Amino acid sequence: MPSLKEIKGRIASVNSTRKITSAMKMVASSKLHHAQVAIQNMLPYETLLEHILKSFLAAEAEAQTVFDQERPVKRVALVVFSSNSSLCGGFNANIIKMMMRTVEAYQNELGQGSVEVYPIGRKVAEKARKLGYDVKGDYAALVDHPNVRECIDIAMELGEKFYEGKIDRVELIYHHFKSAGSQILTNKTFLPIDIESELERDHERDLTSIAATKESQEYLKKNRRTKKKVDAEGKEVVPLNDNFIVEPDMDTVLSQLIPKMAHLMLYTALLDSVASEHAARMVAMQTATDNADELLRLLNLQYNKGRQQAITSELLDIVGGSVNN
Repeated sequence: MPSLKEIKGRIASVNSTRKITSAMKMVASSKLHHAQVAIQNMLPYETLLEHILKSFLAAEAEAQTVFDQERPVKRVALVVFSSNSSLCGGFNANIIKMMMRTVEAYQNELGQGSVEVYPIGRKVAEKARKLGYDVKGDYAALVDHPNVRECIDIAMELGEKFYEGKIDRVELIYHHFKSAGSQILTNKTFLPIDIESELERDHERDLTSIAATKESQEYLKKNRRTKKKVDAEGKEVVPLNDNFIVEPDMDTVLSQLIPKMAHLMLYTALLDSVASEHAARMVAMQTATDNADELLRLLNLQYNKGRQQAITSELLDIVGGSVNN
């Protein structure tokens, strides 16, 4: 059994660790709130723009562009989103596993050297280089400071390569932020544009709460009420009509809509990944803090038992000495 001094040292050490994990949990919670606000400010425009474009392409038989036509796949580009730092549970490990499975599947089908990786985040960049993948660029700074301008540059580079036939498919691998307690690992086709995926795409996000426990999520789900959208005059907003009148012509409309949607798809994936990272770190640090509390309880119990045992031994020695005298 360890001595009282050793137990006291462990208690002090666990207390110090608990302070760190608790502080990191609060920092991650604050950053998560800012990430939620960023998504909330951008999401309505991105969602409506994607809906307009895909509905337009699906409704107009002659609306065909090089960006929505399937073609034989010979080379693939993967844009993979991770974090720059650790201590966020299985966030990075899950991303890396999906990247490795995807690369392996394409290499088995298309051969070695058929996949190039655009890593958004230091963790996935280091792993991709270690595995010997064809890594393009260094975009680690984007994770700490999400920038729509750099996302546009990446999207334009991928679009040019796709248009020139240097790559035949582009996929995004990232965590879709659904709520503070749920981040869904997603593999999404970026190019060519997948019209049918609009009907299946998950737009649901909880951007109002940072509660991550199962009980709090169930409470919010039961007590949330669906509200009708109203305009400034209090009238109910009617959903968008998909029956479009094209002016000035179809090619001009498509040439403007497609790049805008591509830029925003990439930027949305980045914001989703950043919010998911902070949520995963918040949950991981909360779990670590709870474990530290439990360990402190056990150590204090062990310390008190040892202290009581020492006191009992001293009393027995005193009583025994007095009897002998």
